[in-house]
Formats: sequence, C-alpha cells, structure tokens
Amino acid sequence: MRNLFVKSDLILGFTFVCAIVIFVRGVTPTEVFSAHVSATGAIYLPKDFRFTMVHLGSWFVPQGEASGFHDVYTEAGTAEVYRKTGEFPDGATLVKELRGGQTGNYTTGANVAYAVDTVKQWFVMIKDTQNRFPENPLWGDGWGWALFKPGEPLKNVATNYRVDCLGCHIPAKANDWVYIEAYPTLKPRVGDHR
Repeated sequence: MRNLFVKSDLILGFTFVCAIVIFVRGVTPTEVFSAHVSATGAIYLPKDFRFTMVHLGSWFVPQGEASGFHDVYTEAGTAEVYRKTGEFPDGATLVKELRGGQTGNYTTGANVAYAVDTVKQWFVMIKDTQNRFPENPLWGDGWGWALFKPGEPLKNVATNYRVDCLGCHIPAKANDWVYIEAYPTLKPRVGDHR
C-alpha cells in the first residue's frame, strides 16, 4: 500500500512541476497541442514516424504523377480514439509517404508490385478542432496541411491548402477530408482488448 502512495505522490508531483513550467514559460495551448506544429502554425514532418507511429494502411496508384505506394501513419493514440469515436482527435497527425514501385515475378505470382526505397514526397495533416491559425493559409477546414519533398524534408512546400491540397480531398469531405476506406487500423477488430 505504501508503494501505491509513493507512486501517486510522484505522479502528482510530476504533474504539478509540468504545470508550473508551462505557466512560467508562458506556453500557450497552441504550442502544446502538437509536437509537430510551431506556435505560428508551421508544420514539421515527424521524425522517425515509421518507427514511432502505427501504419494505418496503404494505397497503390498504378499510373500518373502520384503513382506508387502511399503508406499512411498516425499516432497509436489517434487510432485508438478513432476506433472508439469515429473522429480524429485534436492534434492528430496523419503522415502519407509516397514511394515509387516496381514489379517482378515471384513464387507468389507474376507481375507482383512492391515499394522501393525512393521516396517521392510526404503529406502531413494535423487535426485542429480549435481553428488556432485562422490567418495561416495552410490551416483550414479542421486541418493543417503540409507537403514535403525528399530534397528538403524540413521545408513545407505547400503555400495555400485550398490551392495545393484541398482539391484531392474533395471526394472525402464527408469523412473529415480523409479517405479512410484503406485504413483497417481505424476499424474496430474482433478480438481487440480494451
């Protein structure tokens, strides 16, 4: 029982210290709602997302400029909230990595498509239920929008989400602008333990 009180005291103490640090530093809710967003609304490509996030699902586009494999990732907590509520929580991050593809003949079949090392680009969306950056042209319709290229993975090359991003998402407007049909991780599964 004593260990329980010690753990509780440690947790309360840690929470209190964090609250003081936030108060003293003058951190606003905008600064802490996502680790991938600056105080002014600049969006960052999450570092090591392939290792720190869960894979939602993939798309394969056979032809055109966006051809290849589109692998989509999010935080484990985001997937869990979505499974329960059917909505993306505030601060949720979606990362879509677009890779080139090739085909080959294997024992599993002929003309098998597979992803290659070449990354074409990354798309990042950050859920914003508070409309935190109304003057920033990369934020609107409930999301922050970003596009990163392999040569400059630290620079968002999108300049206006309505021009650069929204056109591709119009068919998914009813699903909060996200094509969710290829994301089995967002669907409750038989055998999930809660």
